Amino acid sequence: RATELSRQLQLMVAQQEDEEHIRWFEISRLGYRLQQTPLQIAAAFQEQMQRHARCWVFTSATLAVGDDFSHFMRQLGLGEESRSERWQSPFDYQRQALWYVPRELVEPRQQGFVQAVIEAAVPVINASRGRTFLLFTSHRALKRAAELLAERLDYPLLVQGSMPRNELLEEFREAGNAVLLGTGSFWEGVDVQGAALSVVVIDKLPVAPPGDPLLQARLDALKKQGRNPFMEYQVPQAVISLKQGAGRLIRGINDTGVLVLCDPRLLSKPFGKIFIDAMPPFRRSRELAEVTDFIEQHHETTGD
Repeated sequence: RATELSRQLQLMVAQQEDEEHIRWFEISRLGYRLQQTPLQIAAAFQEQMQRHARCWVFTSATLAVGDDFSHFMRQLGLGEESRSERWQSPFDYQRQALWYVPRELVEPRQQGFVQAVIEAAVPVINASRGRTFLLFTSHRALKRAAELLAERLDYPLLVQGSMPRNELLEEFREAGNAVLLGTGSFWEGVDVQGAALSVVVIDKLPVAPPGDPLLQARLDALKKQGRNPFMEYQVPQAVISLKQGAGRLIRGINDTGVLVLCDPRLLSKPFGKIFIDAMPPFRRSRELAEVTDFIEQHHETTGD
């Protein structure tokens, strides 16, 4: 083991001019960790595909940006000979869901953004009698939102980090009127069917800031090639993430609910149209009265 560790260290030191990898270190209370990650995985993935020569099938509801699979295919090095197909969802989004973008929102970089998100979310949460996921793009925003909501709600408040994820989800399902606050791990792979989850609030478009060293290196590599890293990498990744988060809302043919997105850039910035076009065909509204009427109508239909 020591010999292998020594070999890896020598490799990292000797390849300082290697532009195919990014190297960084992390410091913790117990020590530090050296990292080496390839900037692109396409070549390594293609090697695996050639080694296992058979039919490969990739399926997911969030592989495409709109009808375009090129972002996903480019990351895995899939060529033009690859076939892609997109089928419509079996859900009736026009009937089952309403997409609400509140008015008078502030932009995420402005002071008081989290406060504005909570002000927009609370009337919807009350109309739904709890039954809400609030999904955040940072732990800092989640913590601040938890502080604000603790003073405003009479429903059970469940916060990521207070207990393991599976236990939080079980508590949420059993309560039937809880409000759950989560970040990354709750944006995907979470399935709550039925009236227990009737509202999903997303604080902002999940465009990753270039603080992560691997992301920054990938963006820099695109810049060196004369390409637009924001439009070619950050926006497609964010579109997929938004679809994953929004996908927590409608999990079955009898589910109904409201998606609340509190980022005015969706409507004020040119790139917002990419997100709108890529989302399921929800009904849309900017009026709180329409949202509360929608919720009340479906509460009456289900008898909740």
